[in-house]
Order: sequence, then C-alpha cells, then structure tokens
Amino acid sequence: MAKQVGIFKNQTFRLNAPTAKRVLLVGDFTNWQQRGIPMQKGNDGVWMATVGLPVGSHHYLFIVDGVWRDDPACPLRVPNPFGGQNMVLHVA
Repeated sequence: MAKQVGIFKNQTFRLNAPTAKRVLLVGDFTNWQQRGIPMQKGNDGVWMATVGLPVGSHHYLFIVDGVWRDDPACPLRVPNPFGGQNMVLHVA
C-alpha cells in the first residue's frame, strides 16, 4: 500500500463552554468517537485544540461532558445520518 502524502495545515478549534468539565473534538479526521481530541480550557472558559489537517473538507462536532454539540461559530453545516448536523471546515 502506498503511503499517502499531503499538505497539512494547523487549524484551531474553539468552543465557549465555561462550565464544562471535559470537551472533545471529534470528526471524520478522528474516526469520530474512536479517537476524540481532548481540548484545553482557558481561563476565559474557552476550550481550544489545534490540529494539523490535510487540505480538503472535514466534518466535525464537539462532545461536551458526554453530549454532542454543534460549533455555534461554524456557518457551514450538512445533515448527518443521526438527524442532526455536522459542522464543515474547508482547509485550503
């Protein structure tokens, strides 16, 4: 199998959730729940994670204290098979 080579660019995800105890970033780039990325909480209550993603479109959501959550700052969304929406990030 050939090794896939691509251009990766750092993307920073943010979520304002000052009362949350744990926030994970999940998406097609983490195989959704299988490898969620723990986010770090800032003193201002904003959780952040920076991830290197390949050029292209990526679907994602947050899991906040075990509950799936949208990104209120993301304007681009697509329906998912569970009756909700996935956020879409385009990396150029």
